[in-house]
Amino acid sequence: MGISRILIANRGEIALRIHRAAHEMGIETVAVHSTADADAMHVRLADHAVCIGPPSAAESYLNHAAIISAAEITGADAIHPGYGFLSENAKFADIVEAHDIAWIGPKPEHIRTMGDKVQAKKTAGALGLPLVPGSDGAVSDFDEMREVAAEIGYPVLAKAASGGGGRGMKVIPSEDQLEPLVKQAMNEAKAAFGDDTMYLEKYLGNPRHIEFQVFGDGRGNAIHLGERDCSLQRRHQKVFEEAPSPVISQEDRMRMGGIVADAMAAMEYRGAGTIEFLWENGEFYFIEMNTRLQVEHPVTEAITGMDLVREQIRIADGKDLSVKQEDIVFTGHAIECRINAEDPFTFAPSPGKIEYYHQAGGMHVRVDSGLYAGYTIPPYYDSMIAKLIVYGRTREGCLMRLRRALGEMVIQGVKTSIPLHQELLKQPDVLSGNYTIKWLEEWLVTRAEALAADPET
Repeated sequence: MGISRILIANRGEIALRIHRAAHEMGIETVAVHSTADADAMHVRLADHAVCIGPPSAAESYLNHAAIISAAEITGADAIHPGYGFLSENAKFADIVEAHDIAWIGPKPEHIRTMGDKVQAKKTAGALGLPLVPGSDGAVSDFDEMREVAAEIGYPVLAKAASGGGGRGMKVIPSEDQLEPLVKQAMNEAKAAFGDDTMYLEKYLGNPRHIEFQVFGDGRGNAIHLGERDCSLQRRHQKVFEEAPSPVISQEDRMRMGGIVADAMAAMEYRGAGTIEFLWENGEFYFIEMNTRLQVEHPVTEAITGMDLVREQIRIADGKDLSVKQEDIVFTGHAIECRINAEDPFTFAPSPGKIEYYHQAGGMHVRVDSGLYAGYTIPPYYDSMIAKLIVYGRTREGCLMRLRRALGEMVIQGVKTSIPLHQELLKQPDVLSGNYTIKWLEEWLVTRAEALAADPET
């Protein structure tokens, strides 16, 4: 019979994105929400809605029992987790499948493997993905750490095996600082993830962040949908993403794309995934795999014409991939700006009531957002409130369209990061594509220093 009703185990723009894809496929939706999100747009539009708890995510969006109960009460036969929250929780995926509900995501064992950074690195190496030189696995003894660090050469990077978002991560510039900095990283990791397991790898001085979108049918067939450049980051959080990357050649795109697709086929990977690399001096180095849909998936949709959420649902329904690799044609250029409810330069959160909202429009302009005038942004969740995605036949044309669209976008009542993006589009390095993962933080420091010296700047 196939999937007929999907419970969306998420909130905000991604919940609305999933709802739209499902409705276009003739599939009903169930919105689950906390009390803080009772007026959210996806809750208003869904066919069914169930309140699953108070504002705290731990008591609502991360509450396994409440979500499964909501699925059973409403007769949902599939659950889509979106990104964040439970999207990479293998235990929850196991529970969903144990209740004979389709999990719109990878096999739980793949979520588990790739969620452990040490195991992910071993698996990636075995699958033929290029690795950053480093320890073969977890290192817990400081003498062993010193040996590994001496072998790969300082500076080295200490990373938490269960880490993410830059937590539990320290750059070790020299041997005398190894032990104190690793201890700090271990304490951070223990507090954030309940696991202080660490590993070491070579610290790359000034790389770019390049990621490849992959899809598998779970039966040994897989494709890639090209790369995204996510190098403009602050504190390891992406701010501005584009596809294709300004620095990757078509030859390298197809070569690396073939490598990642072959790796996913060998794994018998199911559904959407993203394999992330650091790129420096023409070389790719695997860093991690995200076993879920990415925030920045719309730029890939723009240059390929594929609906990634629709494809996720089809694969979860047991269908074959809708396209073969030779069917994928990369056309034009796309950029996504993450718009957050925060001060554009101090990044202080700015929740509150939206007094006026005007969405940018026009040819090849897309806005993914659940905002509307009168809506109150709650203070309990991530600050991202919208994504502005713009497409052009060329990168230059895309940038010009993006500048125009940012000027049209009006969100009053809270501070947003729109002015930050407008400033970025004035910077020669951004316009030329000549930036790395360090560029944004260094530019913000330089900008703050210039303003402090001369407020009229």
